[in-house]
Amino acid sequence: MTATSRAGPDRASLRAPGFWLAVPLAALQALNVVRAIVDPTGFAAYFGAPVIGPDAVAWVQVYALRTAFIAVLVSVLLVRRDLRALAWTAAAALILPLGDAWLSHQLGAAPSIVLRHLAIAAYLAVTCAALFIATRTAGRAA
Repeated sequence: MTATSRAGPDRASLRAPGFWLAVPLAALQALNVVRAIVDPTGFAAYFGAPVIGPDAVAWVQVYALRTAFIAVLVSVLLVRRDLRALAWTAAAALILPLGDAWLSHQLGAAPSIVLRHLAIAAYLAVTCAALFIATRTAGRAA
C-alpha cells in the first residue's frame, strides 16, 4: 500500500516530513479548543479579537467547537496516515490563519499578533507543500 492509499496506512507515511509537520498543527488546534473553553476572554485577546459581554464570549465558545472538529479531523487523518487527505485539508485550511491575520489587523491587534497568524499560515503552507510532495513521491513508488 502507498502512503496515499485509501485502503489503509503504511510505514512510509511516518517517514514523510509533512506528516510530522502536521502533528503540531493538530496539537495546536486541540490546545486552542481548551484555551477557548477555559478562558474565552483571555483566548480572544490572545487571538487578537478581544470580546466584551456574554454574547461575545459565546461566540468564542462556538469557535472552540468548530476548532474541535478541525483538531479531531486532522488527528483522524494522522492516525490513518492519509497524506493526500491531509495535504488537501492543509491547502483548504490556509484560509483560516490568513483570515485570522486580516481580522486581527482590522480589529487593531498588535503587529505581533498579526505576524503570529501569518507565521502560522507560512508553517501551514510549508506543511501543505511537504504533504503534496510526499503524496507525489508515494505515487511514483507505487
